[in-house]
Amino acid sequence: MKAFIFPGQGSQSVGMGKALADAFPAARAVFDEVDEALGEKLSELIWNGPIEELTLTANAQPALMATSLAALRALESQGVKVTDAAYVAGHSLGEYSALAAVGTLSIGDTARLLRRRGRAMQEAVPVGVGAMAALLGMDFATATSVAADAAQGDVCQAANDNDPSQVVISGHKAAVERAVALAKERGGKRAMLLPVSAPFHCALMQPAADAMADALAQVTFRAPVVPVVTNVRAAAVTDPEQLRQLLVEQVTGSVRWRESVLWMAGQGVTEFWEIGAGKALSGMVKRIAKESQQRNFGLPEDVAALAG
Repeated sequence: MKAFIFPGQGSQSVGMGKALADAFPAARAVFDEVDEALGEKLSELIWNGPIEELTLTANAQPALMATSLAALRALESQGVKVTDAAYVAGHSLGEYSALAAVGTLSIGDTARLLRRRGRAMQEAVPVGVGAMAALLGMDFATATSVAADAAQGDVCQAANDNDPSQVVISGHKAAVERAVALAKERGGKRAMLLPVSAPFHCALMQPAADAMADALAQVTFRAPVVPVVTNVRAAAVTDPEQLRQLLVEQVTGSVRWRESVLWMAGQGVTEFWEIGAGKALSGMVKRIAKESQQRNFGLPEDVAALAG
């Protein structure tokens, strides 16, 4: 049994998806559709940079979605169907890619929503007020306890439960810095601040959640052709209105990736296909569901290998 999984922010690189667009007309059509939806040549930025501009949240989010959907269209041109997967899931913004993949959202709507989401998340907290940090060698329960003890009246919470030994925390900068020091005292292998522009997936993102509630209310949601394992629930959801609401909750809620992968493995998933840029999720999956197989599809040769 397979699951298709879609990467989140941090996987972006200049040139991603270009070889797919050159090799598969269906992949190029995705980039064209995203460009048209946004009213600008985002594809030029994706393929030519500069990386500093591509990494801006409002650009990186629709760019990564475009690359994932281009890779999926390339696979479809070779006979793979999204319904070959028992489940789909995505990490943070990757959940939007998953929803576009299963027909809940159109690609154009997804691109516009992600542009809005990126801007709203960036604008929610003034630069320098918030921070995020990775706590390595520490399980989710311990990391949650560290974040709570470091808060001291500020916001500090577990944002991403990525795998058994990597939890990302988010909140006010001073509180996150206290958590980094505390994590080392409590046996964490390593704790480090991350080079991010805003404190994602914590209560400080409430203004962005409000903005997304308004934006999502304007968009048509259809029933997914494959169940979506959502970040907030860490279980499969098929009701379109629930999926809409969970995208709002996701802005301030934890990304329960470890639990999501364990849930899928518990349902019988043995193969996880990472569709889009990079291999970050495959590494996490390998550490979570050790018996599972991982495959990556971000280049023409990855797609060609299916026929081999």
